[in-house]
Amino acid sequence: MKAFARLLLLVLCAALLLQLFFVARIAVMAWLDPESTTYQRSEAWQLAHSEDGLRWRQQWVDYGKISSNLTRAVIASEDAGFMDHHGVQWDAIQKAWQRNAKAEAKAEQSDSGKPAKVYGGSTITQQLAKNLLLSGERNFLRKGQELLLAQLLELMLSKQRILEIYLNNVEWGHGVFGAEAAAQHYFRKSAAQLSASDAARLAAMLPAPKRFEKMPQSRYLAQRTRTIARYIPMVTAP
Repeated sequence: MKAFARLLLLVLCAALLLQLFFVARIAVMAWLDPESTTYQRSEAWQLAHSEDGLRWRQQWVDYGKISSNLTRAVIASEDAGFMDHHGVQWDAIQKAWQRNAKAEAKAEQSDSGKPAKVYGGSTITQQLAKNLLLSGERNFLRKGQELLLAQLLELMLSKQRILEIYLNNVEWGHGVFGAEAAAQHYFRKSAAQLSASDAARLAAMLPAPKRFEKMPQSRYLAQRTRTIARYIPMVTAP
């Protein structure tokens, strides 16, 4: 029993130290721009070992140098309640879990062998927490950590800072990260110059940027772009 108690104590201490590490990382981000995210480092390793080698586009730009069209388009597309929630939208998570349970049950009954479609209920803050600090694993422990980190981000950083870090690090294609790189890659202009239609198209790509990079004529992408563009004037951004 003593050995078990000692082991349990070590595990708890390790978990506490990990949380303190995360708190320190987030606190530093209040004034220092993160050089990379966990997801980016994983992608860089994969690209470096691919046939094409490491091709990387990313350039940090301050929040004021990102078109307000893009900030509003991303909020409209990814997280309509961004300005109101505190990092997590519990109703959206519950609905996503219900849809995933139904999808899994349907997949089990089907003979197609295709995996169930996974639905997400993540806010922009949760997406940032996951990509910035966590691995890409899908399990309850990682999800719980994501929820905690999302609330820490909201507690320690402003909405504007969260959105600034997100827009400078989100993936927009193979080796294309951040608003400035995406604007240059797809439209040959700076992030500050993006029009409403440009911004809506970039926002529409976010669920699957690598796929839509290869499918620029996608009917879904065109329709989704038009829908987001209609909402841009109605969105409030930090």
